[in-house]
Amino acid sequence: MYSHRMSALRPCVLVVCIVVACLVGARPATAASIRGIVTVTGAVTPKKLPVTIDQYVCGTEKPGEDLVVSGQGRVKNAVVWLQTPPPGAAWPSEPTKVEMDQKGCVFVPRVVIVPAGGTVEFLNSDRLLHNLHSASNENATFNRTQPRGRVIPVTFSKPEIVQMNCDLHSWMRAWVVVADHPFYALSNDAGEFVLPNVPSGKYVLQIWQETLGTTSREVTVGADDARVTVELKAPR
Repeated sequence: MYSHRMSALRPCVLVVCIVVACLVGARPATAASIRGIVTVTGAVTPKKLPVTIDQYVCGTEKPGEDLVVSGQGRVKNAVVWLQTPPPGAAWPSEPTKVEMDQKGCVFVPRVVIVPAGGTVEFLNSDRLLHNLHSASNENATFNRTQPRGRVIPVTFSKPEIVQMNCDLHSWMRAWVVVADHPFYALSNDAGEFVLPNVPSGKYVLQIWQETLGTTSREVTVGADDARVTVELKAPR
């Protein structure tokens, strides 16, 4: 009787084992985050930029934003990305809204990241006239006036780093980073960045900062988060 029941159960056990094996085989590859800090070595002197026009809105001077460094020597607005993304890397199906404002006579934020083929909505919150003048190699350049309240959407089709200027206010500059894959990040006020959900493997990080230039760093991702510190040299 017992032997008969065991014989009847064997096919069921076999089916369960096959299902479990399939589920294990379908499990995604190990992924973790790359967490890092961007620092600068050498002396960095904060700049003050004189304002020579529209002082009733813009004030008399602006802090230089081309190199923003914390008291601990950490760098804000450094762009970090994987030189070669993992196979199958794709942007989310729902596009992320990207905006850049002209507010207080500066671009806010200074740096944005947009997918290739994505759109940046440029705003003007100031009660005066600005303009948008791009400098690029791969994307069509544009030069458009922008009165207060007007939204100007611009689509960037090819990967590159595009410089943005306001010709009416010479100190105003910003950057649009057109990304060809989703593994891009921007360092925050504390110089920190995170690239999440990176499959295990060896990668090369590219790091760009508008004043300090571009450098690279190798990193290996395993089961746990990879941690990296990137040191950039201050200009002489």
